[in-house]
Amino acid sequence: MALATFWNRGIATMNNDTALIARCQKADVAAFNEIVGRYKGKIYNYLYRMTGNAEDAEDLTQEVFVRMYSHIHSFRAEASLSTWLFRIAGNLCVDAFRRRKKERDIVSSLDAPIFSDDEDSNATRDVPDLKAAPEILFSRKELGGQIETALAKLPPKLRSAVVLHDVEGLAYEEIAAVEGIPLGTVKSRIFNARVALREYLRPYLES
Repeated sequence: MALATFWNRGIATMNNDTALIARCQKADVAAFNEIVGRYKGKIYNYLYRMTGNAEDAEDLTQEVFVRMYSHIHSFRAEASLSTWLFRIAGNLCVDAFRRRKKERDIVSSLDAPIFSDDEDSNATRDVPDLKAAPEILFSRKELGGQIETALAKLPPKLRSAVVLHDVEGLAYEEIAAVEGIPLGTVKSRIFNARVALREYLRPYLES
C-alpha cells in the first residue's frame, strides 16, 4: 500500500509538472512562480553542497530558473522537470568550477582506484560499516559541519552523485539522466564518494 501511494504521488507530481510547463510555455508567470516555489529549496540545497557558499548557491539557483524559463519551449518531457532542473544546476556548477579554476585535489591518503569511474573498480574494496554510512550520517545534525567540510573535499563528480542520491533522494536512473552518464558509473561514483567520506569523517566517528 505504501509503495502504491508513493508511486501514485510521483505520477501526480509529474502530471502537475507537465501542466505547469505547458502554462509556462504560454508565458504564464504564475505557473513559473509555482515551479520556483516547488523546486527552489531542493536546487538551492544541491548547489550549496556543491559550492560550499550560500551566496554562490543563491546566485546559481536564480540562474537555474532564469535558464529554465528562457529555454522552456525546448522542454519535451523526455525527462522529469526535476531531472531537467538538476541537470541545469549541474552544468552551471561545472561552468563555475571552470571559471574559477578551483578543482579540488584528491586527498593523498586515499588510493587512486577509489576515484575511478569504472563500475567494477570497487570489486576488491571492503564495504564501509553501514552503521556509519554517509547517507545515515547526513541525518545526524551534530555532524552537520563536519559532513559539509568532508563534502567540499570530494571531487565535484563524486560530490554531485552522492548529494543527489543521499541528500536529494534521486534514484540511480535519475542521476544517470541528470549527469548524462551510464548507470554503472553512477553507482561507482556514489560508492567511491561514500568510502571517501567515511575516511574524511573517521576521526569524528572514532571519537
